[in-house]
Amino acid sequence: MTQIETPKVVKKKLFSPIWLLPLVAIALGSWLGIKSIREAGIEVRIHFPSATGIDVGKTLVRYQGLTVGKVADISIDDDLQGVNVDLKMDYRADPFLNEQTKFWLVTPKASITGVEGLDALFSGNYIAIQPGGGQSQSFFEAETDAPAMLPGSDGLVIELTADTLGSLDVGSQIFYRQIPVGKIISYHLEGSRQILLSAFIKKQYAHLVKTDSQFWNVSGLHIDASLSGIEIKSESLSSILAGGLSFSSSDDTQRAENGHSYRVYDSQELAQGGIEFSLTATQSDAVSTGTSIVFRGIDIGRITDTQLTDTGVEFTAKIDKEYAQLLSGTSHFWLEGADISLSGIKHAARLLTGSVINFSPGTGEPKPQYSLLDMAPDHDAKSKLSLNLAADNNPGIGIGAEVRYKQLAIGKVNAVNLNQALTGVEYQIEIWPEYTELVNSNSYFIPESALSIQASLDGISVETRDLSTLTKGAISLIQGSSKVVAKNHAQLALFHSTDAADDYFDKLNQFTLSLTSSDGAGLSPGSPVYYQKMQIGQVDGVDWHSANENFDINISIRDQFKPLVKANSVFWRNSAVTVNAALSGIEIDIAPIQGALKGSITLGLLDDDDIGSQTHLYESKSLALAQAKPISLTFPADVKLAAKAPIRYLGHKVGSVERVTLNKDLISVSVDAYLYGNYAQHFTQEDAEYFLVEAQISLAGIEAPETLLTGPYIGVKPGISAHSRTQFIGHVSPVIQAKEDWLQFTLEDSNLGSIKAGTPIIFRGIKIGAIDAYQLADTGNSVQMFAHIDGQYRHLVNQTSQFWDLSGVKVDVGLFSGAKIETGSLETILAGGVGVVTEQQTVANNQLAPGASFTLHEKLEPKWLNWAPVQKNQH
Repeated sequence: MTQIETPKVVKKKLFSPIWLLPLVAIALGSWLGIKSIREAGIEVRIHFPSATGIDVGKTLVRYQGLTVGKVADISIDDDLQGVNVDLKMDYRADPFLNEQTKFWLVTPKASITGVEGLDALFSGNYIAIQPGGGQSQSFFEAETDAPAMLPGSDGLVIELTADTLGSLDVGSQIFYRQIPVGKIISYHLEGSRQILLSAFIKKQYAHLVKTDSQFWNVSGLHIDASLSGIEIKSESLSSILAGGLSFSSSDDTQRAENGHSYRVYDSQELAQGGIEFSLTATQSDAVSTGTSIVFRGIDIGRITDTQLTDTGVEFTAKIDKEYAQLLSGTSHFWLEGADISLSGIKHAARLLTGSVINFSPGTGEPKPQYSLLDMAPDHDAKSKLSLNLAADNNPGIGIGAEVRYKQLAIGKVNAVNLNQALTGVEYQIEIWPEYTELVNSNSYFIPESALSIQASLDGISVETRDLSTLTKGAISLIQGSSKVVAKNHAQLALFHSTDAADDYFDKLNQFTLSLTSSDGAGLSPGSPVYYQKMQIGQVDGVDWHSANENFDINISIRDQFKPLVKANSVFWRNSAVTVNAALSGIEIDIAPIQGALKGSITLGLLDDDDIGSQTHLYESKSLALAQAKPISLTFPADVKLAAKAPIRYLGHKVGSVERVTLNKDLISVSVDAYLYGNYAQHFTQEDAEYFLVEAQISLAGIEAPETLLTGPYIGVKPGISAHSRTQFIGHVSPVIQAKEDWLQFTLEDSNLGSIKAGTPIIFRGIKIGAIDAYQLADTGNSVQMFAHIDGQYRHLVNQTSQFWDLSGVKVDVGLFSGAKIETGSLETILAGGVGVVTEQQTVANNQLAPGASFTLHEKLEPKWLNWAPVQKNQH
C-alpha cells in the first residue's frame, strides 16, 4: 500500500535578500532625484527699469568675479514700468538670496575721474550681486548704481547729504588738509530735495573721521574779491575738474563708524563750528535755505536745508559756534517779519530782506528738534513769573511796556499804581515762562530811554530806541549775582538809572560811619570821599541835630578801602581851591570837578603812633593833621571875636577860633574852636577857664596892647579836674581863682567909683591884696566888692581894720581953713587903689569870719595914722 508521507511544514523567512536590490535602487534613485533637483538651480526674479544690455542666456550673474547664475528669461512687468529678469542661480547661492541682497547691472562707464566696469568691455555686461541679511527672498528690485560698499573693501563708508550735486560725481575725491583720503563711490536722490552720497575713506585715514566732523564742498575755484585784492582758492586740480569734498575733525571726540551720516556745506565757513538742529513747521511760505536766525537783532545762525516731511516741512538750522551756548531745551523759535501798525513800521528793512526766525534762549540741555512758531510764543499764565517792582517815581513806564533782557522782550508791565503810603510807584509785571530763570533774587530793573545822549571829551554818543519805547516806555532786567531764582510775587526794585542801582548795591557792601561837624560843610548826598584824590566812598546824608546844634555827616566807604579807617585816621572837608603862598612860591590845589561842585571830604592818615578821630569832620587839612580837638565856647554877644582868632596860654598859641555864630537868643554867640594836638588834654578839664583878652586903655597904661593890631583873642587857664568836657562858658575877663591861703571878704560902698577888678589893696604903700570882682547889692543901694588878702599878709587884716578909697586926687576946700589936697602914689592916682589900716594886733578873737564885710570909706581918718600895732607874722 502506498505510504502517505506526512507533510513537512517549513517556517517562512521574514526577509529575503532579494529585496535589497529594489531598496537600494529606490534609495539611489531618490538621492539622484534630490541631487538633480538641488543642483538644477534657483529661480530668482529681478525688476529692472529696462532690459538694455541684458541678453537671455548670455548675461551672467557674478559675485567677486565668480559666475553664480545667468539670465533665463526677460518679460515686461504688469505695470509696464520696466522688465522682469528671471535668473537661474546656482544652488550654492541660496544662503545669499535674502531681503537685503542687492543686484545691479555693470556696464562700462567713463568719466573725468576714471573708467568703471572695465572688465565688462571684454566679457560684456553682467549683473553683480552683493549678499545681504534678512529672510530668504526670490524677488528683488535692481539697484540703479553700485552700492556704497563693495565686498572686500577695507576702510570706512559714510553717508553724506547735500542740497545739490554740483560738480561732485562718483570718484570725486575727499581731502583732509589737502591730502586725498577717500572718494565718492555713489550717489542718488533721497526724496525730492536731497541727494544722498556714499563716500569711502581709506583704512589708514579712517581714524580722522569723527562723529563731529564737518564736510564742505571744495569743487571748482573760490574767488574772494574785495578792495584789498582778489583771492582765489582751490583744493587741487582734480577738485577743479571733478569736484571734491574736504572735512575737519576735532581731536577729542569719538571715531565714526560705518554708515555715519554728515551734512555737506557749501563752504568751510558754514561747516566749521556751531550747533545743528532741526525746526519743524506746517509750511515754509516765508522760510527758505539761508533765512537768518536772529537774537537781539544779531544774526546768530541760518537755515541750511529745507525738506518736506509727511506732516509739513523740516528745516535744518545751525547756530554759529560763538552763540551755541544760547540754545537750550526751552528755547523758542518763531517767524517774524516787518511789523506795520498805526504807530509806524517796525523792522522796515525786512520788507526787502524777507522774514527772519526770531530766537529766545531758555534753560536745560539742547534738543535735536524744535517747532517753528508763526508768532511770538503765547505763554501760559500759570507758568509766568509775577513780580512787584518799587520805584521812587514813574520814569514814563506805562501798562503794556515791554520788559527786556539785553534788548529782547521777556515780559510786560501789567499795572502801574501809587503805593499805599503814596510815597512811590508800584509796578506789577510778568516774566514769560522760558525766561523765569533769568530773574534772580537780587535782580533789579532800570528804565530804557527812547533817546540817550552821552557827551564826553571823547565825543558825543546818541542812542535811540524804537517807537514802542517812546510811546509806552520799557524796562530792562539786570540779573544780579545771586544764583537763587526769584520767587513768584517777589518784591524787586526799579532804579531810575544804572548809576543809581550801582550806588544802592554799593552801599549794601560798604562800611558806614558818621562824622560830626559844626556846619553842613557844603556837603550833600553823593558828595565824594577821597583818599589821595581817588574816590573811595560818598556822603549818604547830612542831618541837623538841634539838641547839640551840630550836623551829622553820614558817609559810606567801599569795602576794599575799609582798612584805611583806623585809629590814626582823620577826615577834613576840601575847599574848591586852596592857595598856599610862601617865599618859595605859590601852590594852588584845585579839587576835582565833582568835589568842587558838590563839596567833598578827604580821609588822611597820621603817623602810626598818633591817634586821630573817626567821628569828627575837621574844617581843613591843617587842623586834621595837627590832631586838633574841637571845643565849643559861649560868650556874650558884644564880644569882638572873629574867625581865626587865636587861643593862647601865657602868650603861646594853643588853638584857634573857626567860627563865631550869633545865637537865636541874640544875647550870646557860639564859638567853634580847636585846640591843637597834645595841648587839648591840658585845656579840656572840667574846670578849665576861657576868657576874652582885649586891649584895656586907662590912665595906668594899656593892657594887652598887641590886640590893638591882631584883635581880641581867647585866653585859657588849665584846670585840675580829672573830668573833661568840650563845651565851656567864656568870660569877658579872667576869672580869678581863690587860693587856699587867701583871706577873703567883702567891701561895700555907695558907688563903684574908679574901683574895678584887679584894683590893688595897699598897706603902707605895699600891695597886699586886690579887688577880685564886684556886683550891685540885691537891694540896689550899694555896690559889693569882693576882695582878698594874700596869704603872707592875712595877719595884717582883722576885725579892727579900716578901708578907704585911694583913687585919684581929693581936694578939701574950706572957707576959713583954706584948701587941703590929698594924693596917693602916682599909680593910685592913675589906676586907683584901696588903702587899709589895722588898729589892733591880730589875735584869735578878732580874726575875720567867713563872709566878713567892711565899709569902704571915702577918705582916711587922721587918727588912723597913729595906729601902729606890733604885728607878728603868723605864717
